[in-house]
Amino acid sequence: MPSAIPSATYRGDDALAILLAEAGTGRSPADIRALLAGVLAAPEGEDPAAWLVLVGETLPPALAEQLQALRSLLAAEGPADDPGPAQRLADLRAALKRRDLDGFIVPRGDEHQGEYVPPRAQRLGWLTGFTGSAGNAVVAADRAAIFVDGRYTLQVRAEVPADLYEYRHLIEDPLTDWIAAALPEGGRFGFDPWLHTIGWVEKTRAALERAGILLVACEGNPLDSVWQGQPPAPLAPVVPQDEDFAGESSADKRARLAEELEQKGIAAAVLTQPDSIAWLLNIRGADVPCTPLPLSFAILSADAAVELFLDPRKLAPQTRAHLGNQVRVRPVEEFGPALDAVARGSARVLADPGCTSAWIVDRLLLAGARVERDGDPCALPKACKNAAELAGTRAAHLRDGAAIVRFLSWFSQEAPRGALTELAVVERLLACRRENERFRGVSFDTIAGAGPNGAIVHYRVTPETDRRLEPGSLFLLDSGAQYLDGTTDVTRTLAVGELDPALAAEMRDRFTRVLKGHIALSTARFPRGTTGSQLDVLARLPLWQAGLDYDHGTGHGVGSFLSVHEGPQRVSKVGNTVALQPGMILSNEPGYYKTGAYGIRIENLIVVRPVEPEGETAGAERSALMAGAERPMLEFEPLTLVPIDRSVIERALLTDAEAAWVDAYHARVCESLSPLLDEATRRWLEAATAPL
Repeated sequence: MPSAIPSATYRGDDALAILLAEAGTGRSPADIRALLAGVLAAPEGEDPAAWLVLVGETLPPALAEQLQALRSLLAAEGPADDPGPAQRLADLRAALKRRDLDGFIVPRGDEHQGEYVPPRAQRLGWLTGFTGSAGNAVVAADRAAIFVDGRYTLQVRAEVPADLYEYRHLIEDPLTDWIAAALPEGGRFGFDPWLHTIGWVEKTRAALERAGILLVACEGNPLDSVWQGQPPAPLAPVVPQDEDFAGESSADKRARLAEELEQKGIAAAVLTQPDSIAWLLNIRGADVPCTPLPLSFAILSADAAVELFLDPRKLAPQTRAHLGNQVRVRPVEEFGPALDAVARGSARVLADPGCTSAWIVDRLLLAGARVERDGDPCALPKACKNAAELAGTRAAHLRDGAAIVRFLSWFSQEAPRGALTELAVVERLLACRRENERFRGVSFDTIAGAGPNGAIVHYRVTPETDRRLEPGSLFLLDSGAQYLDGTTDVTRTLAVGELDPALAAEMRDRFTRVLKGHIALSTARFPRGTTGSQLDVLARLPLWQAGLDYDHGTGHGVGSFLSVHEGPQRVSKVGNTVALQPGMILSNEPGYYKTGAYGIRIENLIVVRPVEPEGETAGAERSALMAGAERPMLEFEPLTLVPIDRSVIERALLTDAEAAWVDAYHARVCESLSPLLDEATRRWLEAATAPL
């Protein structure tokens, strides 16, 4: 449970100065206020007192009390006056005019191209009001548009004023076509080179040049110059990740990757993805919501030394010792000069074009480096979980499953009464997960969509949108958790009592088709070298046969107490050249969405494993199945242990083999979770997992 923030009254800076001096912290009240500005720009997390370690490991109670009191005082200060969306847009246009720019792009990402960004980098949300995880706004002198993908076509209309922005599809409506139509020939279109990859810049520049438009890299973001009250960079403690959970020391990881660089004749690799840096150094942070990341950059050299660029104030005392003398910590301001140094002598420097900003690549090239465009060297080894990581994630899913079943037992009693709301459900599920001591927060904002809200793929409930769960409807619940030993992500679509007779047949048909696709992917056996995009059709085929589909990927990679959305593996219509390998964790989440009515999604996490005999019974069965196999084969093991709502399954649509899969999965869920449950919940689970 979160630690309670003390209600003590702040006694003033003079009193704090005395306490700081008595404790020998070497800090002044001004230092603490500056530190707290960054602390308040980071998520609060499960323990609001965790930041105190940045002042000292063991603080006298009186000092800790006053530090928390000052934090509460500063947190209570109201935000700067909001000028409103129309004025924000007008202010940005004025800033562009001062720079002789005819247009500008505002992306959702930050300098790390990440999904989760700190408040300081939420430029798209500040400008437009859009809260989704992917999108771009494009602003011209007399037109503006917001581009989002199929997950957000409904959400964007609810959040972004139609009188200010045109709604465009990120895939179907080429952004460069819109720019070419909105800007005059010879126009100057600006971008922040920190916020776009070199690949995006080169592709966009070529397209705009054909239209007679110049793409201009801005020194300093024009939007930042008009964003009054823009938060500072976040400051959250960076702490070691226990090697028992990591399964391999940071030194061994660095040595392994450095040897590969040396064999290729590469002097160094520039790392811009915070989850890669966290994995490589066995550290975790809390700079952004839902993902334990320390925002940072790093340079890994071929001698296994690492330069880590972050605000040194983030480092918890034990973290410096953990990093050791082969990792040099430097402030972010020194990143540019460090790139110059590593480029000397026309050195070969690796940078991933898919996630490295144009600013970094340009700096390397100007310094004389031969930039090797290749994948992040951490990405693949991070994706292929080792034995300790797999043991941890299985344990985390076991505990997570028990928490969800306790929630589902409660839900089955309360939901049909018609009094529950989406927010009440989110709070109850969170409370169930918080009973676990290894719980460190949710892995993404819970999607709790009642009725028509379930059709909004990435819906996030707010007090303004909070909807009552109506008996007879469907409720879509997509949630996940971060535990010290693993990351979870599970979606279940639940009937709220007896389904509405007018829609019951259709709902059961769509639900069962989604389930059939889920089963098809879960039971797939495939040769080594197969990619996720080659398997995607398995999950969609039952829907396609009825003229239906869904406008999102079928599966994403998942980290180990890291990002719930991890690459390079995925299951999607979009082509992917990364073959699935043992140890990779993915989601399996086909869905169906009827706008204005309901949404359906069934999601388990699965892990790739070799098809090999395991035990006498399983061995005989698998040997029979694989008799005569000429190639090494792979398959999936379900990690998620949560029952699927049997009341929405149309048994007649399932084959006997599919029904047997459901029964076997439910038997495993019941057997695995029962020892962790009280008697009443165990009885509910036995009924929920009874054979079809």
